[in-house]
Amino acid sequence: MTRKEKEYDDIPGTFVFDADRSRQGYWLNQFCISLSKESGRQAFRDDPEAHMAKFKMTEEQKQAVRDRDWNGLLELGGNIYYTSKLGAFDGIVFQDLAAMMSGMSRDDYRKMMVDGGRSPEGNRYKSEWEKK
Repeated sequence: MTRKEKEYDDIPGTFVFDADRSRQGYWLNQFCISLSKESGRQAFRDDPEAHMAKFKMTEEQKQAVRDRDWNGLLELGGNIYYTSKLGAFDGIVFQDLAAMMSGMSRDDYRKMMVDGGRSPEGNRYKSEWEKK
């Protein structure tokens, strides 16, 4: 499924989980939520490819799972709350996952969040970056 570009695609650092992404990522998210149950985790441990084959994911989505391409999973329709199940499967706590997705160390990410988050200045639109 090809997504039609939206005005809010210009927001840096995120992929808005809208209705189109929800449809695009349905099977990816079903796969991720399967990791909530021990039977799903065991099936994935035993044979990752066979477990992924139970879900009608695109090859690109399957590759993002294999690569643990956290931001790629979101871009391909993954919902952060579901894709974090894959991180938990790998033993990654959410704070570390968010830091990795932000390209920051755990400590730098934590400090940024404790200090109030990323400044909106220069981070409202990707197009702002092009003007610099």
